Amino acid sequence: MKKPVIGITLDSEEPGGYSNMPWYALRQNYADVITQAGGLPMPLPHEPEMAADYAAHLDGLLVTGGAFDVDPAMFGATNRHDTVVTKDRRTAFEKAVTELMLDADKPVLGICGGQQLLHVILGGTLIQHIPDEVENCLAHEQPNPRTEAGHNVSVEAGTLLHKIVGTDTLAVNSAHHQAAKDASDNITINSYAPDGVIEGIEDSRYRFCLGVQWHPEYLISEGDRKIIDAFVECARQNP
Repeated sequence: MKKPVIGITLDSEEPGGYSNMPWYALRQNYADVITQAGGLPMPLPHEPEMAADYAAHLDGLLVTGGAFDVDPAMFGATNRHDTVVTKDRRTAFEKAVTELMLDADKPVLGICGGQQLLHVILGGTLIQHIPDEVENCLAHEQPNPRTEAGHNVSVEAGTLLHKIVGTDTLAVNSAHHQAAKDASDNITINSYAPDGVIEGIEDSRYRFCLGVQWHPEYLISEGDRKIIDAFVECARQNP
């Protein structure tokens, strides 16, 4: 059986720590879950001018998270919260390759920051810092380990996410200070945290266009595994 090639976007760091030169990074479990689901993981360096070449070789795209934010100018904000940190070349590449994959109707899964970028690409806006905009908010940057749940989410009936996980409630981990805000007409919100924060989005114009705010690569629930499996299987079935 063909192994679908799944592009996984890398993080990037300045010199220090791992190397005294600039370096890329990828948490191993991102690749592990793709391999376990029958896919062939392909890490993607940040080369915006080569996005079309990468997209042509990929069957699916996983846009990862990281300790950085989408530039607020991308969704029309005139202010920039003090906590916002950007990685402009990474975002430029991720935006370009995501748009190309969507244009080709190849599966896209956005995780955490990847979900936020997908939300912006689809015409949505972002909350720049949850504690400043959501009253009585949960600890979305959970204090307990990422291998444990931080809170539950409610999954909206009739959505792709609900079809995949087969449950109305899912326990998820949580590691973010921003979140999806206003949604465009093309965006379907598929899940919410108890404090009302949007936890997942999708776009039914595509075969598989899904974003989740949590980190299913940790596989803390059966629903997490089902998300990864459904993504890779859709990539395998590309026309």
